Amino acid sequence: MDVKYGITENLTADFTFNTDFAQVEVDEQQVNLTRFSLFFPEKREFFLEGRGIFGFAQGVSGGGGGGGGPGGGGGGGTPTLFYSRQIGLQDGAPVPILGGGRITGKVGSFDIGALNIQTDDHGPGIESTNFSVLRLRRDILTRSSIGVIFENRSISTVAEGSNQAYGVDASFAFFENLNFVTYYSKTRTRGLNGNDESYRASFGYGGDTWGGQARHLLVGDDFNPEIGFVRRKGFRQSSVSGRFSPRPSIDWIRRLTFDVSVGYLERVDARILPWENAGSLESRDGRGRFQAEFENSDNFSATFNDSYENLLEDERISGANIPAGKYEFRDVQVGYTFGPQRPYSGRLSVLKGDYFTGDRTSIGFSRARIEILPQLSFEPSIQFNWINLPDQQTFDGEFNQHVARARLNYSLSPRMYVSGLVQYNSGSDSFSSNFRLRWEWAPGSEIFIVYTEDRNTEVLDRWSELSNRGLVIKENRLLRL
Repeated sequence: MDVKYGITENLTADFTFNTDFAQVEVDEQQVNLTRFSLFFPEKREFFLEGRGIFGFAQGVSGGGGGGGGPGGGGGGGTPTLFYSRQIGLQDGAPVPILGGGRITGKVGSFDIGALNIQTDDHGPGIESTNFSVLRLRRDILTRSSIGVIFENRSISTVAEGSNQAYGVDASFAFFENLNFVTYYSKTRTRGLNGNDESYRASFGYGGDTWGGQARHLLVGDDFNPEIGFVRRKGFRQSSVSGRFSPRPSIDWIRRLTFDVSVGYLERVDARILPWENAGSLESRDGRGRFQAEFENSDNFSATFNDSYENLLEDERISGANIPAGKYEFRDVQVGYTFGPQRPYSGRLSVLKGDYFTGDRTSIGFSRARIEILPQLSFEPSIQFNWINLPDQQTFDGEFNQHVARARLNYSLSPRMYVSGLVQYNSGSDSFSSNFRLRWEWAPGSEIFIVYTEDRNTEVLDRWSELSNRGLVIKENRLLRL
């Protein structure tokens, strides 16, 4: 049951009890060719509504200074201090939510967000847990803001006891195109007494013809926001980038863009790894890109990446054992994007380059949409990765990582639609399907019918092993008091 109550004209309270997300579409499959965790976006409506206020250091880009090699050096990654998927999910599987509440809106000159959720016990190792988040932000000057955030998780899956995270962030806009964004955050977890802070500063200029940015980021080895997402720890990263975007007097070209960037990432973890590795260069990334935007909204790009990765330990990536050592990567990627105004749109890309001790070839078609009828659309997406590692005896020197996805949306009427999502992932040997029907039978009241099926494709008879199947019929009824 969900309850919404307007406290004032600008402040809203939401309450939820025995929360159910059965109607939510399944996650889109991804390929991971790096040594770090994947980031999956939030899809649950309760956490999507009003999420903007909980964003921390939103003006800071999460990307690194370069294109990012297979080791992941280019994606040092600004931590996401509040990541709502840490609530009610464990390794992608749902954890029952007993209830909770949220307040979002504006009080005077302050934007405010407060969230408290209680989850239930759910199998071995998953205890009933309380999640609390408080966020305040105030607009200052003309286009600037400053804010604070506090988070508390009462039960820790990483260490005993509770976990807290708190931070302050600020975004300043100067003149028309200058901006400065910064944050400082710290965590507290029992048993982790090392460097538990993270900070970043970013200064940028974003003019129409010229642009540039300089950034510095640090993430301590014990920085542990358990209601957040941290891709990697124990590093500091510095990067600079520049852009030149002229608008030539050519009828069919809207704009050309030339940009370059370089980033360096050093290890600062002196506790887990040998002390002599602290402060050593772990990753370096350089990128040069040319991009042409045409008057019909199509886009062509060519990118050259040059990366360096120093693995201090043996790593296992996509099932391949990568020995410790120093690696250099170079790759070229060419892509063409069909504009969104077309009845068909999407991006076609080809990449060829190095991958640790071997090489990689990738072909992808993403962000695609084909409008068959005004009420019927088809969204295919596919990514092929062929990887050759001569020293890997397990795979005879070669292995593939492919993901294919197709989504179909059909509006039967303004109040009823059907959608389907079918996916194949060779890395996890899985084939999944998710079909949903939504009928708004009265304003604010809905009926959902959801069918989900997962199959294991590793067995010899590729479609014979059923891993999971479910059928859910759910009704939401709106009551106005």
